[in-house]
Amino acid sequence: MQCPSNSKFKMTTTTGGPKCRRTTSRLVHLVAILAVLCSPIWATAQAPTTRGYAPTTLPPTIPIFPLQDIMLFPRATRPLHVFEQRYRDMVSDALKGDRLIGMVLLEPGHEDEYEGRPPVFPIGCVGVIAESEKLPDGRYNIVLGGLTKFRITGEDENRPYRLAHIEPMWEEPTADDQVALRDLHEELAGLIPIAMNGLQVPDGMSARDLVNGIAQIIEIDPVDRLGLLEQPGPLARARALIDLLYIRAALTR
Repeated sequence: MQCPSNSKFKMTTTTGGPKCRRTTSRLVHLVAILAVLCSPIWATAQAPTTRGYAPTTLPPTIPIFPLQDIMLFPRATRPLHVFEQRYRDMVSDALKGDRLIGMVLLEPGHEDEYEGRPPVFPIGCVGVIAESEKLPDGRYNIVLGGLTKFRITGEDENRPYRLAHIEPMWEEPTADDQVALRDLHEELAGLIPIAMNGLQVPDGMSARDLVNGIAQIIEIDPVDRLGLLEQPGPLARARALIDLLYIRAALTR
């Protein structure tokens, strides 16, 4: 089991297996969590930290990283601390290649099978390792930048870690969708501080990036978060998120 690398999580063990629990509010990390990969990333950095560019195509097979309550959304970023040996190997191999890792959600009820190959939901999000730092003991701190959704069509068991055959699910909003998203921005910006303890929307953030960022951090059941990811596109996700925010804010539309 891996917890995000920002030290605001601690590992606890319950009857359902290990779980990452947050020790302080998600809102403390607004800027880091809502940052998006809208521009190219520098290809080099001072060792032992590395950075990389996002690819424009996806291979048919990628490594997948199943977790029970941590997800990634397109165009959002996710810091991770990787310490389990098979996933250290996964990161090492990814850094030697295309730097891609798919984040998927573990199906509920299989937490105690985490050391094996428990069932996962078929829809996930692939990210590129935008930044990585290898620690002296072999653990990694990485930042994944979300690229696109994918669907798992099968698995390859030739590695200690999990490899999945995938179909990309690129999200390209139409011109009409983009107009509708812009129209929803004001409603989102008004709802978010009410529903999320005063969280303020950064100036200049597009509705699409705002929706994906909030969908990734809002405190809801992981399966409900997966429902947001599974929406057919940014506009549908925005509308579903707005419905959730109205419920959290105890407001009527």
